[in-house]
Amino acid sequence: MISCSLFYFYNMLIVPAIDIIDGKCVRLTKGDYETKKIYNENPLEVAKEFEANGITHLHLVDLDGAKNGAVVNWNVLETITKNTMLKVDFSGGIKTKQTAQKCFDLGANQIAVGSLAVKNQKEFVDWIWAFGEEKLILGADVMNEKIAINGWQETSTKSIYDFLDYYFEEGIDYVLCTDVSKDGMLQGPAIQLYQDILEEYEELNLIASGGVSCVDDLIQLKEIGCYAAIVGKAFYEGKISMNDLKQFV
Repeated sequence: MISCSLFYFYNMLIVPAIDIIDGKCVRLTKGDYETKKIYNENPLEVAKEFEANGITHLHLVDLDGAKNGAVVNWNVLETITKNTMLKVDFSGGIKTKQTAQKCFDLGANQIAVGSLAVKNQKEFVDWIWAFGEEKLILGADVMNEKIAINGWQETSTKSIYDFLDYYFEEGIDYVLCTDVSKDGMLQGPAIQLYQDILEEYEELNLIASGGVSCVDDLIQLKEIGCYAAIVGKAFYEGKISMNDLKQFV
């Protein structure tokens, strides 16, 4: 068995996550809001630490927005984008084109959209044309190969592959895929799911999220061809250190 160890490689982005509830940096387990654990009451402080250590990208999630169906933590997005040079992808409650535009106006480099892309495909395709595929990340949250929506509180009837088929044909380039059963569990990412997706859609920029527990998980994700990997709970729980992350910068 390979032990968790440092491994230096290029060509896969490491993207730390900051999840927000009530303006604070938190993590959940399997998307369950009852499992909320606060790690820092000042998200900017966390973002600045990442930036100071050479990290260039940040995954910022408004969990209040995801649950409520409308962005809540605008101030956190604006504070981080104004006070760091991080390239922020923002998600959680983005349901209208006006809201999407406001995200970009406040400094988001990209936005990740899931629920709207499931419920109103025509609208999201319009966003692809309006903002450009490089600005949009398709959020594909998966429970038993079905797409989950509304902050993972609801499972749709749409399969992950039908979902990707449609948007791949519409020109989407970036997909953020989370196996909800893996999220926050620190038991390893959904390698087989990601491998199957990448075999089907070779040109897709796949961002893996959920389950990363050590550096060797990141090595596996890179080896199967993931474009980027989100690192969340493993960092906050000390399973992956800032020095570990710096190996990938």
